[in-house]
Amino acid sequence: MNLKFLLTHMIMTKLTNAYKTIGEVVKILKLKSRNSQSSPTHTIRYWEKEFKQIKPMILNGNRRYYDKENIELLKRIQFLLKEQGMTVNGVKKILNKNEPLKLDEALNNSINVNIIKNKVNNISNILKSLKKFK
Repeated sequence: MNLKFLLTHMIMTKLTNAYKTIGEVVKILKLKSRNSQSSPTHTIRYWEKEFKQIKPMILNGNRRYYDKENIELLKRIQFLLKEQGMTVNGVKKILNKNEPLKLDEALNNSINVNIIKNKVNNISNILKSLKKFK
């Protein structure tokens, strides 16, 4: 084995232990595509464009590698967008504050999607009941 190959192999072995590919991050975040035409990796790439704090290491062939810090940031973004129902702009404001985010703060300062769904269902049921009285 030549020295260059050995060094490259050692570096890539260390990278695979320290960094995750975009496909591995998709699995960690349990992202699913809404239809078969889009890939869950598209979501991560979109978040990269919207949230400048996400900085993967990009190597040959535009392959992205995410460290633990970036993965934790992606988890936080996913939580705020998907679980808390926040907008992209709302999440940007929180991330731009550069303060550690406590889950209690997120719960108090954001809209919970399930609460809204329940309210819409209640209103819908009331409207159905009112229509019966016509």
